[in-house]
Amino acid sequence: MSNGVTISQAATFAGVTVKTVRHYHKHGLVEEPRRDSSGYRRYGPAELLRLIQVRTLAAAGVPLAEIGPMLAADAEQFTVAVADVQRRLTKRIEDLIARCDMLDRLADGDGVLLPDRARAFLDRLPDFGLSAETIADVRDGLVLTRALVPEGFDDYLTEVERALGDTTFVELSKRSLEAAAWAPDDPRIEELANATADHFLANPGLLAILTSLQGRSEDADARYGMIARYGKDQAPAWARLTKLLEKKLRSAGVPIPNQ
Repeated sequence: MSNGVTISQAATFAGVTVKTVRHYHKHGLVEEPRRDSSGYRRYGPAELLRLIQVRTLAAAGVPLAEIGPMLAADAEQFTVAVADVQRRLTKRIEDLIARCDMLDRLADGDGVLLPDRARAFLDRLPDFGLSAETIADVRDGLVLTRALVPEGFDDYLTEVERALGDTTFVELSKRSLEAAAWAPDDPRIEELANATADHFLANPGLLAILTSLQGRSEDADARYGMIARYGKDQAPAWARLTKLLEKKLRSAGVPIPNQ
């Protein structure tokens, strides 16, 4: 009777497939037995033990490239290596949990793009008579703002939330949103720009809404410009309104980037 078992039997005993055994051979993790007189490779107890050790480490999440050195290490080195693998696996688990949470929030609409605080702010807007379409535009603007100026987003949201208690600011903001439908040469645009600038200058606290968007990075001006001109292709009137408003505020000494 031949000593040892075939590769198929060894794979079964170790709880893996023949393909996996051959994969371990390819990576030098398990020595490939010599063929016997009948031409078959026979796996003895030593090869089977090694196969089980490799399979166990691989199943525990140890990368194949690290299994060989781990099995060759002494007890202390092996313990250190196991702890390192455990640390990396824990980090991967945390990342996967975070991704699952992101998918849950994505299924809930804006959750993956905006924090709960911003979503709560959007939920308040219907109380000010804003249409669903207008609120969608505001939402997209917040998404862009958060992405471009993450360090100033919370401050910006704080200032806007505070400004909601200013009825004049709210009315001017509503008119600015309505201006998207106006013709670019509509005389009301200049009137609205002047009225908005005058109100900001008369209430300096409102200026923090603009300054919080300017950021501190080297390309802060470009980032601010992207936010300030959001939607201009779809609404040229907004572009003119923004330009006139910024011009008047800048002439009054307000530090607004000149795009």
